[in-house]
Amino acid sequence: MHCPVCEGPHGHPFQTIDERAYARCAQCEATFLLPAHWPTAEAERAEYELHRNSPDDAGYRAFLARLANPLLQRLAAGSSGLDFGCGPGPVLAGMLREAGHRVALYDPFFHPDDAALDQRHDFITCTEVVEHFHHPAAEFRRLNDLLKPGGWLAVMTRLQTDDARFAQWHYRRDPTHVVFYRRATFEHLSNAHGWSLEVPAPNVLLMRRTSP
Repeated sequence: MHCPVCEGPHGHPFQTIDERAYARCAQCEATFLLPAHWPTAEAERAEYELHRNSPDDAGYRAFLARLANPLLQRLAAGSSGLDFGCGPGPVLAGMLREAGHRVALYDPFFHPDDAALDQRHDFITCTEVVEHFHHPAAEFRRLNDLLKPGGWLAVMTRLQTDDARFAQWHYRRDPTHVVFYRRATFEHLSNAHGWSLEVPAPNVLLMRRTSP
């Protein structure tokens, strides 16, 4: 069974929960839902449209600041970035713009602006996005290609740590979440792409492109 994250033939059955079958990669330690159980595009969009993320919500801004603050500490003034998978309410992009940076938007459902994918960026943010990737290996290659040398890929996702609690984990129960990462998964991705990896806060990963 090939892993959708590292593409190695190292997947093996992990757990079946409510008839949804999951596998685990012995190489990169990702856990992934088998394709037969993926939601349709229509079901995905319907779920995302339930999100109510407002720029006036202080709690949501504080949540995003866990990624924004360490990223801002590493960016040069007036950097240009991309909020990839920004959703219907791109609050993070607004926060980064408030700090003086230029931010393009891309989301396959809500901001399908291919022009944002035709240029390279100083930084790319993916907040609560990578767990939705049906083809994560291809998506991470695309993100790497969209980064300038020295650019930052900033990811926020809940890292999976406790197998005994996986079945009851709220993150797993979201029907649009199809792949779950461990820190070791991002270490593997970083080694594969030539990124330097930092983990400045729980569930926040900053990866810098070191290759030309």
